[in-house]
Amino acid sequence: MKNIDEHIQKDVSDLFDALANGDKQKARHISAELEQLENYKENHPEDSHDPTPIELYCELYPDAEECRIYED
Repeated sequence: MKNIDEHIQKDVSDLFDALANGDKQKARHISAELEQLENYKENHPEDSHDPTPIELYCELYPDAEECRIYED
């Protein structure tokens, strides 16, 4: 995706498709990702890039070991 808005639009479309096809597991996965993307966008309004999965994870769990940043 070029930016977060495109990713959100794609996830909304994919969610409707999954629900229409009765694929509840896929719908839950997409719904969770969509919630994370919307949360990221709300917390970073100046940033329009499509966040990586690790960026979304660190948004939810900033104190996780994987999210720590060390400076020399």
